[in-house]
Amino acid sequence: MNKNWCARINPVVRDLPPSGIRRFFDMVAETRGVISLGVGEPDFVTPWHIREACIYSLEKGHTMYTSNSGLLELRRAIARDLASTYGVSYDPRSEILVTVGVSQALDLALRALVCPGDEVLIPEPSYVSYAPVVMMAGGKVVFLPTSIEEGFCLRAHQVEAAITPRTKVLLLCYPNNPTGAVLDRKTLEEIAEVAVAYDLIVISDEIYDRLTYVGQHTCVASLPGMKERTVLLNGFSKSYAMTGWRIGYACSNGDFIAAMTKIHQYTMLCAPITAQMAALEALKNGRPSMERMVREYNRRRNVIMHAFRDMGLPCFEPRGAFYAFPEIRVTGLTSEEFAGTLLQEEKVAVVPGNAFGPSGEGFVRCSYAASLDDLGEALRRMARLVRRRGVRPRVISSPVRPLAGLDVGVTAAGGASS
Repeated sequence: MNKNWCARINPVVRDLPPSGIRRFFDMVAETRGVISLGVGEPDFVTPWHIREACIYSLEKGHTMYTSNSGLLELRRAIARDLASTYGVSYDPRSEILVTVGVSQALDLALRALVCPGDEVLIPEPSYVSYAPVVMMAGGKVVFLPTSIEEGFCLRAHQVEAAITPRTKVLLLCYPNNPTGAVLDRKTLEEIAEVAVAYDLIVISDEIYDRLTYVGQHTCVASLPGMKERTVLLNGFSKSYAMTGWRIGYACSNGDFIAAMTKIHQYTMLCAPITAQMAALEALKNGRPSMERMVREYNRRRNVIMHAFRDMGLPCFEPRGAFYAFPEIRVTGLTSEEFAGTLLQEEKVAVVPGNAFGPSGEGFVRCSYAASLDDLGEALRRMARLVRRRGVRPRVISSPVRPLAGLDVGVTAAGGASS
């Protein structure tokens, strides 16, 4: 038997580069005493009433499979939430699929949509999994660069200029990971007009929708003419501090949801019932806890943004999610050199911006989903490195204390790429 396994592996998978985030955090795991601003995971534990609902469901013996599509009660709650928040209506029986996190929802959507050679437009810097998942579905990635000068916002003319006869999908993520950029309604309407004119399908990953601090989030599916051509993805990981529960959902046309469900039923069957019961409780009673967490993120956002500017690093104002994306070119280091030096010399972990695409070079991603104590100490350490690189700082703003009454608990930082 030929034991050369590499020759037998699907070449698309074999040739995929490892995640730029995970590769860097392999280094972090080998360094003691690190303060991590790298992982995109809330430092809050899931609110108690949500955990309690899960425990109670287990006590009642809810340990079986659910429908492939998910608990109907949960799908109804999702439909009510979207209707009341964004005015967009979905049939819970046929137009909503509960998935194992938004990552699975994205994978299902692309596999159900993309044929070999189809082109998928992706604004970048972009979340690290988008391009690989497109490639594994047989598609061709076409990146649309964004810049700090444009507020890391995609523009309609960029979309139109990139369209070819093979273009099928536009993949959006706003509020954005890694930049924190938010698209205003006018910009989204202009992009939507291009999507309609060229008959594009839009996959809109709106996992950070509730973490919008400036203006209001616009749901893509709520725009005129867009519900019928949008696959809306969302979940519970970020807004409700439920990363480890792995629960998300997709909403779209009933025929397309049926196609996604075919793949889901053969590969995953259903999302875990315990996570679905917890998600149901989050939608029923979780808004106050979510709003308290969002207020605290906003306080941290202001601390980190002003601290970077004070130490001499230009920092775009992140208007959503929980990431800052400071520019580090003034230090004379590349993104990887800055992150590596910061880790080795000051024991602070951030993610090199080039992990998110070529437009991220010259930046680093810093998550402010960390306690203000850790955030303050990390910023002081970063300021020392920046001073050693000859950058002239101002006085760093003093971190404020977190709001009282939050259910704060630091989670493990060894999860999936975020």
